[in-house]
Amino acid sequence: MKKGLGFIDVFCIAAGAMISSGIFVLPGLAFSLVGPAMIVSYLIAGMLALIGVFSVIELATAMPKAGGDYYFLTRSLGPLVGTVSGLLSWFALSLKTAFAVFGLAEVVFLLSGGRIPLFATAAPVTCFFVILNIKGTEAAAKFEVVLVFALLLLMGGYFFLGAPNIQLSHFRPFVAESGGLNAIFSTAGFVFISFGGLLKTATIAEEVRNPRKNIPAGFIAATLAITLLYALLLTVTVGVLPADELAGSFSPIADTARIFAGPIGYFAITAAAVLAFITTANAGIMSASRYPLALGRDNLLPPFTAKVNKEGSPTVAIMLTGCVILAALLLDIEKLVKAASAVVISSYILSAVAVLVMRKSKLTNYRPTFRVPWCPWLPLFGIICFSFLIYDMGLAAVEISLGLVIMGLLIYFLYGRKRANIDYALLHIAQEVMNKELTSASLEKELYEIVHDRDEMVHDAFDEILKKAEAIDLEPGATQESLLRAISQTLEMELSLSEKEIRTRFEEREAQGSCVVTPFVAIPHIIVEGEKLFKILLVRSREGIKFEVDTSVKAFFVIVGSRDMRHLHLKALAAIAHIVHHTDFEKRWATAKNENQLKDILLLGERIRM
Repeated sequence: MKKGLGFIDVFCIAAGAMISSGIFVLPGLAFSLVGPAMIVSYLIAGMLALIGVFSVIELATAMPKAGGDYYFLTRSLGPLVGTVSGLLSWFALSLKTAFAVFGLAEVVFLLSGGRIPLFATAAPVTCFFVILNIKGTEAAAKFEVVLVFALLLLMGGYFFLGAPNIQLSHFRPFVAESGGLNAIFSTAGFVFISFGGLLKTATIAEEVRNPRKNIPAGFIAATLAITLLYALLLTVTVGVLPADELAGSFSPIADTARIFAGPIGYFAITAAAVLAFITTANAGIMSASRYPLALGRDNLLPPFTAKVNKEGSPTVAIMLTGCVILAALLLDIEKLVKAASAVVISSYILSAVAVLVMRKSKLTNYRPTFRVPWCPWLPLFGIICFSFLIYDMGLAAVEISLGLVIMGLLIYFLYGRKRANIDYALLHIAQEVMNKELTSASLEKELYEIVHDRDEMVHDAFDEILKKAEAIDLEPGATQESLLRAISQTLEMELSLSEKEIRTRFEEREAQGSCVVTPFVAIPHIIVEGEKLFKILLVRSREGIKFEVDTSVKAFFVIVGSRDMRHLHLKALAAIAHIVHHTDFEKRWATAKNENQLKDILLLGERIRM
């Protein structure tokens, strides 16, 4: 898919997917549950979202593909979990988008004095955004950027004009009499849908330019900015609007603006709410449609769902998403919010599990450019907290989620299981434990292609030689003698020299100066007669071979070339030097499962290519 999204686009799509009914509708319902302490609930939800999004960022930078968390989970936990999670996430984000469309329809309903029915507004609005997204992601993203900046400007005005009117007495009692710490925490789960759009922005990762930088920066900036914005706006709302008016209000921000800014303020915030609902609806359809696209690519749904038009937009997936949104508008709003929140929280749990599995699998080509800090403790902490949030949300949310899970299981077993053949990280872990051949090289190859595409690598002459190079794994107990024998026997088949002659030349070269570059790496090299001759041989000794007192060399890069290829010889030395000094090189070299993975370590190595 076309890579047309930069940092500002990612930030605005993530922010736009969050700023909507979560702030313009939910505060009234949240206040009725816990009182002014709902501000703390929003902050807790925001901080937990940040913990959860760390896992999403790591996975998205390692695998920036359409489908976001569906793609991560399929490649880490398998197609069964991926199918169920992908469908759950699709419905959850569609429900969240429907919630935004509902909010927009509610505004039109109020402004019309109750003359325009909700569905009469919701249907054409949904159709408009379906058509806009079919026209192309870049067009939808540019539209999103303009709306989000306008929205942030209006929200800033709301805070600065409203702050002087705050009455501290409105914050007493801070926690509703029927509440407590448990109520604050359960309300955090209820309002968690406000941050749901953040997780789903990962679905457009395939369309982001320079994802290794723009995804972490955009996601983290959006999470922090929106959490802070929510806290500031809610402080003004609680401090200005009387409690009896705030409790249960469906337009708390607009009602507050009417008090300190009159009709002009009311209409300005109503306009902001309309912008917010529009940004969420737009970003929601854009993100949600990537789930059926990704499922179709993997043959877990019929392939026609993965069809992309000439603008790079998944037409069928977008239209299907529009249909789900229209159907969701018929649901009860509170059940809609709880169900969507439960699924979003479940996605965060599974994303954290996926990070732990990918790390444990020791896949050589799993190369995230952002890593979750304090792993595994932070992901485990997030899993525990998210599990409590779901538990506190009650049975209704779990029942709807279970219904969707059963639907996902049926689709997988009746359709996808027969057609999809996907290698995944959990199998690699099981293979190590059971010591049985359970996996293929397909996942490593897929990850190789993803990293190559992500970093927009253009292979140079050194890479082309590496592709043809042989790699050797020495048997346990290898010595310098067995190393030389393995090198000489392999090169004898490619050079017009006998095994003995090759061996002698390497011995003479070693006598002139050690080939050991670091305690871990050695580069034995010789010059041979001929023209345009240049070869590289990769050799690994898992136990290491002693060359000097403090060395146990495990990585050998054997170079053989004619004199006229000296320039390539120097380039190869420079390239190897860059790669072996990377912090993860030794770990990757030691854990690579086979010779092909040894080559991948060099082919995907971070270096300047010329």
